[in-house]
Amino acid sequence: MMTMRTVSYTRMDEGTVEDYALGEEIAKPFMNATPDRILAFMECLHDTFPGGRIDRYAHSLQTATRAEDAGECEEFVVAALLHDIGDSLAPHNHADVGADILRPYVSRHTHWMLKHHGIFQGYYYWDKIGKNRYERERYRDHPAYEMTVRFTGRYDQMAFDPGYETRPIEHFEPMLRRIFARVPWGAQTKEDWPVVDRAGP
Repeated sequence: MMTMRTVSYTRMDEGTVEDYALGEEIAKPFMNATPDRILAFMECLHDTFPGGRIDRYAHSLQTATRAEDAGECEEFVVAALLHDIGDSLAPHNHADVGADILRPYVSRHTHWMLKHHGIFQGYYYWDKIGKNRYERERYRDHPAYEMTVRFTGRYDQMAFDPGYETRPIEHFEPMLRRIFARVPWGAQTKEDWPVVDRAGP
């Protein structure tokens, strides 16, 4: 039986250049499997927020389907797919979770849209739960304001319809894998607007 090589240190400040090079090399298969873990974790959304006409898993697929149907680019569609992935572990700050998972792979404004979508979504229902539905107005001067209004208004808040023809996760998997195949913190994170890697279908 082959024994896996390990680094020599038991505290990080004692690690050597060779240790960190070894750790990076050994971690490559784990890092490359990030899309697999994300796809597996999506299944947890079946168990969130009971009582809706559809669960958060179907909601996520429907949001992505609506965005794709409207002609949004692949980066935007994958953001739509993952926007509520944090609902399982962090229901009170779920927007931060989805935004930070995608942050190394997407443009600045895509990240901003995901991070703030919960507040923008509030426009459609916060007045019914005693909160200020106009909270999003404090961001009106942000360049991604209109994009986030579009995301929440046309796709996210509309995507609770059990009758809408929604594509399965297998349809979106290649898109997700292409986004996560980008170099983390690469050129895409220096761009303001969603990066289009390839022509649409």
